[in-house]
Amino acid sequence: MSRRGRGVQIALLLALAVTGTVTGCSPPEETGGQPGADAEAGPALAAVDTLTVKGRAPKTGYDRDRFGSPWADTDSNRCGTRDDILKRDLTDVKYRDGGDCEVSSGELSPDPYTGKDVTFVRGRSQVDIDHLVALSDAWQKGAGKWEPSKRIAFANDPLNLLAVDAGPNRGKGDGDAATWLPPDKGYRCAYVARQVAVKKKYEVWVTGAERDAMKRVLADCPREKLPAGGGPTVAPGRFHAR
Repeated sequence: MSRRGRGVQIALLLALAVTGTVTGCSPPEETGGQPGADAEAGPALAAVDTLTVKGRAPKTGYDRDRFGSPWADTDSNRCGTRDDILKRDLTDVKYRDGGDCEVSSGELSPDPYTGKDVTFVRGRSQVDIDHLVALSDAWQKGAGKWEPSKRIAFANDPLNLLAVDAGPNRGKGDGDAATWLPPDKGYRCAYVARQVAVKKKYEVWVTGAERDAMKRVLADCPREKLPAGGGPTVAPGRFHAR
């Protein structure tokens, strides 16, 4: 082949390479934009690695009262925290005595832990307000050394509270992600992401097994966002705990 012929061939190959038609390669726009195996971890999954990993401390000294009176009105809206969460999470809400605070009935539709509909009736309720990060779990992972005002804030923070079916909630006890997950697998990503957000916000540590469990769940939903918001991490000065 002449020198001129080789030059034409090289130019043609370069042009084909630029358009992505040589050797069967696809143009960049056909392969980009979809998360693959190398996609970056989403905010919740990435946040797991920011949590301190330590062993569980003894439960010595734990008492529910160390987190203040149950359902204190820490946001000063003249309603207890329990009613605030019921109003937030239930539908078809009705109130006692024609007011707008004490919830008398409503529907949990659906319950996030089971996916089933549950009816709330005050006084004989099948609905609990769950601390996603249990108070006892937090006590054993840092809260035992907190100031009382931080424990009160933690116990009443809407970020850490959820209206749920009483049955699975009572079976959960003070379990963490390594020992308990919602029966409804479709809610597990959101559940674990909320736990990560709460533990990050309050600097509650995790055990190695708990961290690994969090990562296993969130690996199936790597784009799950880290929830934010809730109340301040210190309760107003008028609240005290023993």
